[in-house]
Amino acid sequence: MATGTKRIPRAIREQQMLNSAIRVFSDLGYRSASMDLIARDARISKPMLYLYYGSKEELFSACVTRESGRLIEHLTAAATGPMGSRGRLKSVVEAFLEFVDRHSDSWNVVYRQASAEPVFSDEVEKTRSVLIDLTTDLLEHSSTDDRGRDVLEVVATALVGAGEAVADRIAHRATERSVAADVVVELAWRGLSGTPDKPFPTSDEETP
Repeated sequence: MATGTKRIPRAIREQQMLNSAIRVFSDLGYRSASMDLIARDARISKPMLYLYYGSKEELFSACVTRESGRLIEHLTAAATGPMGSRGRLKSVVEAFLEFVDRHSDSWNVVYRQASAEPVFSDEVEKTRSVLIDLTTDLLEHSSTDDRGRDVLEVVATALVGAGEAVADRIAHRATERSVAADVVVELAWRGLSGTPDKPFPTSDEETP
């Protein structure tokens, strides 16, 4: 064990362990990561890691809980600004993609890996449900027609799903964040307006 580790307050040590765990889980995946490697990254002994987190499953769950909470706090703050409806929607989308861009390891752990492990699927769905509720609230305040909340929840679910797919590309540096944010906001706004640039063709119009 590294010299002086006992002087670090428990709360700070816990966060350092989680930071190391997220790095190792992101690099190696949940199944390949080991408590040995995580302890080594955190510069502590494996017994000390087990003292704080009794198993790899418990440690991974703590990572998901912390990073999901950070994401939700970040988005909630973005949704409470003084700007108009479209401005709030854009602020939330940008905040979401910004979080993923800056914390790609967290995104990889919270969504990609946790989603792939059945034991953590409930935690992923809880976070997704919060994001859908938040998006539905934004759409409800942005919409000017008579569509009910049930319909808006479907739109919100589609937007969150699209946002997750776009976020994966951003996390892997395959898409520019600023471009992606503009596209997602435009898609959402057109869906709310109900006036796309071109109507869908009828079956007769599709016939050559």
